[in-house]
Amino acid sequence: MSTHPIYSMPFAKVYPLYVQKAERKGRTQEEVDRIISWLTGYDEAGLRGQIARNADFATFFAEAPALNPNAARITGVVCGVRVETITDPLMQKIRWLDKLIDELAKGKALEKILRS
Repeated sequence: MSTHPIYSMPFAKVYPLYVQKAERKGRTQEEVDRIISWLTGYDEAGLRGQIARNADFATFFAEAPALNPNAARITGVVCGVRVETITDPLMQKIRWLDKLIDELAKGKALEKILRS
């Protein structure tokens, strides 16, 4: 079974793109960080540590302190694929994060994004 190239991509390379996407739409880096923390359980120091050591996506999610139990409530389409139908667990986590950032950039309230 081959692995998708995004699995070995450094999270630190994509993180600034998440922040830029949010900021272009009037949102903040703090909101991006809060979304990442909600999904993965990383605190600020843990997130910064993963970025500083250039961890790839596979490592970033494998070392996540605690995936949010409400993550399975994330639904919708990212890159033309419904996130709830993705069968590869790592790809689903990556697409969940993409979906949450998309919702932030579209102006959705943070409470709704975090499935509160």
